[in-house]
Amino acid sequence: MNAELEYTMMQHHASELRQAAAEQRRVREALKDRKGERRHRSVFAKFLAS
Repeated sequence: MNAELEYTMMQHHASELRQAAAEQRRVREALKDRKGERRHRSVFAKFLAS
């Protein structure tokens, strides 16, 4: 295979991997934030119930 073409394909693949990693990071951050919100709500609900 042509070295330039192979290099371009590797660059493209690396770019796709970076995008996928960034998306996974955003999903994990969103899930972590939602868990924190849920925890605070339950503490607040317990406070109101007492």
